[in-house]
Amino acid sequence: MAEIVSMPKLGFDMAEGTLVRWVKNEGDAIAKGDVLAEIETDKATVEVESSFTGVVARHLVEAGAIVPVGTPIAVIGAEGEEVKDVPGLSGAPEKAPAPAVAAPALAAPAAPQPAAAAPVSSGPVVASPLARRIAADNGLDLAAVRGTGPGGRIVKRDVEAALKAGSTAASAPATPAAVPAAAARADEVVGLDRLRVAIGRRMTESKQQLPHFYVTHEYDMEALLGLRKQVNALLPEEDKLSVNDFIVKAVGLCLRRFPNLNASLKDGQLVRHGAVNVGVAVAVEGGLLTIVTRATDAKPLRTLSGEIRDLVSRARSGKVRPDDIEGSTFSISNLGMYDVEHFIAIINPPEAAILAVGSAREVPVVKDGQVTVGLRMKATLSADHRVTDGAEAAQFMQALADYLEHPLRLLVE
Repeated sequence: MAEIVSMPKLGFDMAEGTLVRWVKNEGDAIAKGDVLAEIETDKATVEVESSFTGVVARHLVEAGAIVPVGTPIAVIGAEGEEVKDVPGLSGAPEKAPAPAVAAPALAAPAAPQPAAAAPVSSGPVVASPLARRIAADNGLDLAAVRGTGPGGRIVKRDVEAALKAGSTAASAPATPAAVPAAAARADEVVGLDRLRVAIGRRMTESKQQLPHFYVTHEYDMEALLGLRKQVNALLPEEDKLSVNDFIVKAVGLCLRRFPNLNASLKDGQLVRHGAVNVGVAVAVEGGLLTIVTRATDAKPLRTLSGEIRDLVSRARSGKVRPDDIEGSTFSISNLGMYDVEHFIAIINPPEAAILAVGSAREVPVVKDGQVTVGLRMKATLSADHRVTDGAEAAQFMQALADYLEHPLRLLVE
């Protein structure tokens, strides 16, 4: 019997998604768990797996279509099976076309110019930050590049293709004197992609609706960094542990003891989650994505490290799966690799708290009345005052110190 595949709901606030690409074509065999299509949500491009085994009998929407959650997108049946009278398909179109995209329209490619003149754009150019940076580094005018991303957005592959084809703007004169010293730069209009818009909407709602408060603690990292060095000396390069791996494991263990921080508010009630699923913020092209480690408190540190490495890799390559980015009960944002001493983070709804982690650095400290050099790291907990209070948040930060400053516990719990 033929089965209908519908646009999945890949987040509690997801209303629609863009079907970016069909991975399986009509007539292709497909097994349960195979990737059927790539769908772009407000958060990421997600690989959607099939729940059925059979043959892709029909695509019901075109690639590029914006589709509401729950709308049929494909039919999977047995080889040679008729799909005219599939239950639940009544009223569905033969194939819904890709609708007009609501993003700002791209300017038409500029008319060819003499070699000494730069192409002229007649409107805003919608491009990813990475595409803009590569174009700027190579003197490429984005107005002359055709975008193949969602909504005609120019992405990395478009810029690389244009550069390979030799579509570069005229080089600036080699003599510095030929360039006016105080030449004004024109304004640049940058269209916001779905991820950037979603981040802005969610973070605005969070700051407006959640009464944030903040608790900062400074941790002695000497023992942890020393233990990490010893452990990594025994591991192959691809399996080495990061400082963040230790922090994620420590947070998972602490959340066992502080269920109010592993919670969310729903319909006026506090839901204390049984599972400890720690989300880790990852910088991706165009914004930020939170990948989710599940049963964080129960997994050995090395297993947890490998999972985080795989999740981050998929996030940065744009190949996340639905479970990779949904279901976190607490989040961590770590900017330590950017030499950030201290910052505060905005809570990721519907969670009750988030931990912002800075870098471990050498600072003067007092030991036994003497000033010496110590390794210290600052972290700040942002918490929802409707769910918890300052004393409990401070106790959580102290419990975190028990693990980070006695890191052998992280290897045995």
